[in-house]
Amino acid sequence: MATPQLAGSSHLFDTDQLSKWELEEILERAAYWEQNWRPGLGPYQGRFVANLFFEPSTRTRFSFEVAEKKLGLEVLNFSEEVSSTAKGESIYDTVKTLASLGVEVAVIRHREEKAIRELLTRDTGCTIINAGAGKTAHPTQALLDLYTMKKHFGDMTGLTVAMVGDIRHSRVVRSNLWTLGKFGIRVILSGPDSMRDFELEKIAPYYSFEEAIRQADVVMMLRVQLERHDEKLFSSAEEYCKNYGLTGDRLQMMKPNAILMHPGPFNRGVEVVAEVVEHPRSKIFEQKANGVFIRMAVLERALGGGRR
Repeated sequence: MATPQLAGSSHLFDTDQLSKWELEEILERAAYWEQNWRPGLGPYQGRFVANLFFEPSTRTRFSFEVAEKKLGLEVLNFSEEVSSTAKGESIYDTVKTLASLGVEVAVIRHREEKAIRELLTRDTGCTIINAGAGKTAHPTQALLDLYTMKKHFGDMTGLTVAMVGDIRHSRVVRSNLWTLGKFGIRVILSGPDSMRDFELEKIAPYYSFEEAIRQADVVMMLRVQLERHDEKLFSSAEEYCKNYGLTGDRLQMMKPNAILMHPGPFNRGVEVVAEVVEHPRSKIFEQKANGVFIRMAVLERALGGGRR
């Protein structure tokens, strides 16, 4: 489903709503913050942001919170269990209430994409940033992935990125498809037959795992999202790793200058063996560091700042 038209809006639902120029501006602002931020530099002091996470999160939630505090923002963290949504209040009314208290930006993760989409069509009084919507969209993850590639390769034109694993249930794949394509990056897909998405394969071709590894400049492993599957997918973690895990032997199949990425959370010994996670060619923890600066840039955009 395409993102609603948000012309002139600072809302961010997915990367397909952003032009290449807008993507480049976010990357530039992330680089600015990475190079220039220092303790005490918080240009948005006295302004409020709320983080509303209706799904578990470690990387994204804390990355946003660190980004918010680096910008000097006052941060409110919402807990569904002790909020009025547990009493039946709608997300719209919750966000509208927060806006009436002075919150300007709501960072929202939700298991149902329509819950966030509907907010974009209504006047909540807040700018909405999608921090993960169902299996559909994860824009800041795609942006930090792009930033990581740009820092490593410089010119990204002509690169091949292989996305491997649970394609069917990955919001990361979808947001990355829109983003990478705008920079002339070729995306190929791979993974178990039970996790393929034939609609996405109309956009990006499917290859066997080992062929995808050999072709790629970036091998992006994806978490097996067991919570989104109804059926049993494999007999054991060892079985999955044997067939679709990035082992030391498979790392040697990659191009000499190719890198490994993973949006996380990763499972050692399932998608990636332990000794490969922190290999010199792995950018997994660098991605997490880069996420703070990307989210600073996205928050700045939401607050009407930056070079806009």
